[in-house]
Amino acid sequence: MKIGVPKEIKPQENRIGLTPDSAKTLVSEGHEVLVETNGGYEAGFDDNQYLKAGAKIAKNAADIYNDAEIIVKVKEPQKAEVEMLRENQIVYTYLHLAAAKELTEGLINSKSINIAYETVTDDNGRLPLLAPMSAVAGRMSVQAGAHCLEKNQKGRGILLGGAPGGEPANVLILGGGVVGENAAIIATGMRAKVHIVDKSEARLKQLVKIFGDKIIPQQSDKIDLKQLIAETDLLVGGVLIPGAEAPKLVTKDMLKLMKRGSVIVDVAIDQGGCVETSKPTTHGDPTYIVDDVVHYCVANMPGGVPRTSTLALNKVTLPYLVRLANKGYRKALIEDKNFLAGLNIHKGQVTYKAVADAFGHEYIDPSSLL
Repeated sequence: MKIGVPKEIKPQENRIGLTPDSAKTLVSEGHEVLVETNGGYEAGFDDNQYLKAGAKIAKNAADIYNDAEIIVKVKEPQKAEVEMLRENQIVYTYLHLAAAKELTEGLINSKSINIAYETVTDDNGRLPLLAPMSAVAGRMSVQAGAHCLEKNQKGRGILLGGAPGGEPANVLILGGGVVGENAAIIATGMRAKVHIVDKSEARLKQLVKIFGDKIIPQQSDKIDLKQLIAETDLLVGGVLIPGAEAPKLVTKDMLKLMKRGSVIVDVAIDQGGCVETSKPTTHGDPTYIVDDVVHYCVANMPGGVPRTSTLALNKVTLPYLVRLANKGYRKALIEDKNFLAGLNIHKGQVTYKAVADAFGHEYIDPSSLL
C-alpha cells in the first residue's frame, strides 16, 4: 500500500506523521512510504534519514495526495489539503471535528475515509492515541501558564512556586484525566497550591494516591466553582468529552470574578474550549486578554515541542497504521471495535455520533456500513 506523509501546514505546526523508524517498519512490511521533502526537518528528522529507512521523498504535497492511498498526518487537514483529497483516500490523523463545521463539510464532500486518532478507544474506554499528546499538553499548560503569569507577559507578576516570604500561586485544574494529571505533575513539582476538580470521586481518589497531600481534590458537584475561580491565579482547562465539543464550564460572568493578571490555559480548545471566552490562538501569537485575564489557547500545544511529540505519538499510532496498511481499512476496522470507533467520516457519511449531533447530520453506524 502507498502511504503518504505530507509536511504539516497549520501555523507553527512542526510535528510530522511518521518518524524515519516508523517509515522503516512500514517499508519492511512491504509498503511504499512517500514523505514530503523537509517534512520532518523541524522535528529533527532530515530527508536522508527517511531515505535510509527506505522511504521516498516527494517534492511537494500534491505528489503525495495524488499518489498515496493512506495520508498520515498529525493535525486536521487544512482547506488546501481538503481540496486535494480524493474519493476513497484514507486520512489518518487528529480531526477534532465537533468544533470544526467547515472541515467536517469538506471531508464529507471529498468522499474520503477519515479515521481520527482522538476517538480510537481501548477496552477500558480510554483514548490511547490521544493520551500521549494530552500528556504533553498537560505538562506544557503549566509551563506556559507560569510564563504568562510574569509581568512582562501581562500576568500578575507572581512566581508559581512562591518564594521565602511569598505564598505560592493557586492553580485550579478542571478535569482529572490525562491532561489534568500531567498538569498536576508539573504544578506540584513547581510547588504551587494545586486544586483538581473532577466529577468522578473514584478518579479523585486515584489522583490522591498519586500525589498525596500535594493536591486538593474537589468533586465538581460538591464545590462552589465561582469561589475557587475567584481565588485562582492559573486555571488549566482539561475537560474532555470524547469526540464532542467541550462543555463551557467557565462563563463570561465568572471571568469577572478572577484576579487582574490571572491566567487561563484552555487545553480543551481543540474541542471548542471549556471557557466561554476562549478562542484558538497559535504559538506565534499565543495570548489575548479579556477582562484583565490572560488567555492562552494554542490549539496545537504539542507542536511547540515537535520532536518529543512526534516520537510519543508514533509509539501509539504506528501499530494501528501497520494493521490498516496490511489488512486494508475494512478488515482492520471490522476486526477491532476500538479501532472502528476512530472512523468519523466514511465516503460522505458521518459515522461518529457526537460529530453528527453537533452539525445535524444523519448518524450512520460504522459497523453496519462496513
